[in-house]
Amino acid sequence: MLDYSEYTKILIGLLAIINPIGAIPIFVTLTGDATPAQRRQLAQVVAIAVALILFTALLLGERLLGFFGITIDAFRVAGGILVLLMAISMLHARQSEVRQTEEEADESAKRASVAVVPLAMPLLAGPGAISTVILYGHRGHGISHYAAIGADILLISLSLWALLALVPLVSRHITQTGINIFTRVMGLILAAIAVEFLANGLKGLFPVLGP
Repeated sequence: MLDYSEYTKILIGLLAIINPIGAIPIFVTLTGDATPAQRRQLAQVVAIAVALILFTALLLGERLLGFFGITIDAFRVAGGILVLLMAISMLHARQSEVRQTEEEADESAKRASVAVVPLAMPLLAGPGAISTVILYGHRGHGISHYAAIGADILLISLSLWALLALVPLVSRHITQTGINIFTRVMGLILAAIAVEFLANGLKGLFPVLGP
């Protein structure tokens, strides 16, 4: 099991990647015709779907990499690049196309239910979040380690559910400028995490780069 400060770091990293506050405008747009009760139900489904996706990545991610013969160091480099691209988009207060393209956004607006696709996947629990969970899961072993990361995932999912359920109240008190500022701060944190992934992956692939 890692130091408790590491699990706090994992929590902050996942929060930065998922960026629930940045998802508020998208949630409002995709649920514009929904009643308050329907929005609360959608928020619950989104939170459950995000939790299930990330728990699956935590428990089965390494096995999936092994099945395809992908080393964890190669995955660190790939995941670092992916997260860095997301961070750059967030620093510009833009929605990264790693999460959703314009075509997917147009298609999602026509769907009757948008809770699982595209809100939970790929907007919230997308490739960046899945990669991060797999990489952090590899850093330790044992039930305590996975339980601690699982607690982080559960805490984020509960926070996401509460935030989306209170969207009418939150959207009245947070301007687009406020959302953009928060998104840029999360993007900066995310960039630092991406650099760490890249550095560790490159040192694993090329030991000569290590100390």
